[in-house]
Amino acid sequence: MLFNTKERYGWFSISLHWLVALTVFGLFGLGFWMVELNYYSEWYRTAPDIHKSVGILLAVVMLVRVVLKIFTTTPHPLGESKLENLMAKMAHALLYLLIILVLVTGYFISTADGRPISVFEWFSVPAYPLPIENQEDVSGFLHKWLAYSLVGLALFHALAAFKHHFIQKDRTLLRMFGK
Repeated sequence: MLFNTKERYGWFSISLHWLVALTVFGLFGLGFWMVELNYYSEWYRTAPDIHKSVGILLAVVMLVRVVLKIFTTTPHPLGESKLENLMAKMAHALLYLLIILVLVTGYFISTADGRPISVFEWFSVPAYPLPIENQEDVSGFLHKWLAYSLVGLALFHALAAFKHHFIQKDRTLLRMFGK
């Protein structure tokens, strides 16, 4: 089954879910590591280039996810209370929003000097600097704290899935593995 039904997630949604999750945590780890690099490190230029390139590709994937979310069916919740269902919807919306904000602030860090972002030397994304003094610093501050918030919420999301699986013993977690 490629697309979602009212009972199950399709493989397309499942694949995008796990791709985004792994990419977000990978970018977070890379970003956390690379800010400590010094000018003499062989990774000083390479790590940010990888981080930016993967970030741009994640933005494309997120665009697909948002379109998919709008135009496809979402499976019904499994035995959740109305409050849990509302909290889950709010958490998912906040996850999407945080991912988008982290991507946008990353873009504004990278383009503050007016140079485009080269994506693995395949193509370039043009720069549109904002008329903000210290754009790189302001965007960097926001990017860092939004990324911490995103990872914290993603961990909470994972804990909620484990609660469903081990305590409520429902199929919520299993559905994200195609079962």
